[in-house]
Amino acid sequence: MSVAVPVVILRGDAQTRGIQQGEQCREALWQFTDDHLCRLNQLSDSPLSLAGLSEKINRYRQIITYWLPEIAQEIDGVAKGAQMPQDLAWLLQLRREVLGYNRINTGGDCTTIASLQAEPWLAQTVDLNGNLDDFIHVFSCQSTRIPSLVLSFAGLLGYLGINQAGLSVGLNMVLGGEWGPGIPPYLAIRHILDNCASVEHALEALIRLPLSSSRSFTLCDHQQVICVESMNNQWRIVSRGNARQANRTTMHTNHFLHQDFQTDDALNIFARNSSVQRLSKAEAFLASGPHDAEACFSLFSAAPVCVADNGDIRRERTVAAAILLPKQGRLLLRPGNPAVNKTQTFSLSD
Repeated sequence: MSVAVPVVILRGDAQTRGIQQGEQCREALWQFTDDHLCRLNQLSDSPLSLAGLSEKINRYRQIITYWLPEIAQEIDGVAKGAQMPQDLAWLLQLRREVLGYNRINTGGDCTTIASLQAEPWLAQTVDLNGNLDDFIHVFSCQSTRIPSLVLSFAGLLGYLGINQAGLSVGLNMVLGGEWGPGIPPYLAIRHILDNCASVEHALEALIRLPLSSSRSFTLCDHQQVICVESMNNQWRIVSRGNARQANRTTMHTNHFLHQDFQTDDALNIFARNSSVQRLSKAEAFLASGPHDAEACFSLFSAAPVCVADNGDIRRERTVAAAILLPKQGRLLLRPGNPAVNKTQTFSLSD
């Protein structure tokens, strides 16, 4: 049985929310940052230091502060609450951007599916390197424009989540194009959860932001689900489902699906084979529906969708599985390996 995932309640203005997170997560944050510099030096091909990363961090900080000033204030609040240098709090937001992608070593194993066939739901595995399941947190953001539940990791303001308006957001790694200073996708997700009440509004907000790296996003509300891909801040809609139409599902793994991006896909052949296999499993699962949300855990608990731990911290593995229920305002979570850990439930009404 898994250990209960900590819930951090955030209230007040942006800086106050950051201070609260820093104070409540201080021990975990320092434990993580002291572990080979947020475990980056166990994942990077070359040694990294906070001083050596200062210039890069500042380039990201300037862009994020311009485009997402409240997010920037919250990050500075985390530093204040945790009593750590500001650069360290910013590094917690930029770990994936600092690592960049290495075509040979980067896998990327998340599987995301969504359905409007019965009750709307969005579900995905969270597959990361760095053994991050020991730092999973749920943030209950109660004083943002739209309250939300955010599944993330200690110190990181966003990852995936659901808000009180019924918007759910998931994401997948896709590899291509140029990566550089911009808005990290995790912070973009937090921004749209804070501010957007529908899929259409969220998509409009996303495409205005200068993202730092390629990603696929799945957006789901009461009536609509959209899967989009972004590379070099060019956007393509991969699939769109509507509750009033025949097409009511969408799915994504880790290779580009839109034909405009496929020739620039940088995923290595082994990771691509895994991605294709997982997409096939997701497609078969959705075709055999309609399924209720809980049934997703059966898909997520078996190979190849569930990626087992082989002991290599550099290799992506399944560190959580999550189901978002827009109408109910609930997050169902199995931290760690979903095949062996029980479901924990979090609600916007709590």
